[in-house]
Amino acid sequence: MPSKSTDLQPLGLTVHSPPSMHSLAQGVQAQENQRKGRWKMLLVLLVCAAPVIASYFTYYVVRPEGRRNFGALIEPQKDMPAALMATTLAGQAVPLSMLKGQWLLLSTSDAACDAQCETHLYLQRQLREGLGREKERLDWVWLIQDGKQPPVALQAATQSAQVLQVDASALQAWLQPEDSAKLSDHLYVVDPQGHWMLRFPAHLDKASAPQAKRDLERLLRASSSWDQPGR
Repeated sequence: MPSKSTDLQPLGLTVHSPPSMHSLAQGVQAQENQRKGRWKMLLVLLVCAAPVIASYFTYYVVRPEGRRNFGALIEPQKDMPAALMATTLAGQAVPLSMLKGQWLLLSTSDAACDAQCETHLYLQRQLREGLGREKERLDWVWLIQDGKQPPVALQAATQSAQVLQVDASALQAWLQPEDSAKLSDHLYVVDPQGHWMLRFPAHLDKASAPQAKRDLERLLRASSSWDQPGR
């Protein structure tokens, strides 16, 4: 009678221990912390943006019936290009973003400055001075597109302005005129965060300047809760 094989071995089973309650709790807590972190980040972004959103909402939405803006609202607003460089009249290269932190009333032209350019520079100065004590929140900016030096007399007349040379093609990638107009036909308004948000009609003159002044006053009033003079 054949003998039974002695090579058979008992079937071995490997039993893995289930995760402990402590490990499960840690995983749940990590997910909860991650979710709370996202909400906190979103809340911080909303808090930072809320004053700006509120000021524009007050200016453009909460307003009496029949009131119209003189300037054209730019939608969507266009951010100042972070890499856009400018040159001072002394030849120093500076980022255009150095202008951030103030409301900007901006014009652009060649250095020779024709009659319309001179009118714009005059109106920029007068509009800023007409704001009274609020004028320190607004900078008068002249951007020269052809890289040349303006006449000495004009340099003296614009000493209180920010005068910078900027490449024309780079500037046109940010600011845009209305249809059938040139970039130099307008005055532009940029908010303290560097957003181009308003464009006054082409060929602004002394007769229509009071309407532009009202727009500026409303903007400064609507933003007074978050914008202060100086950078």
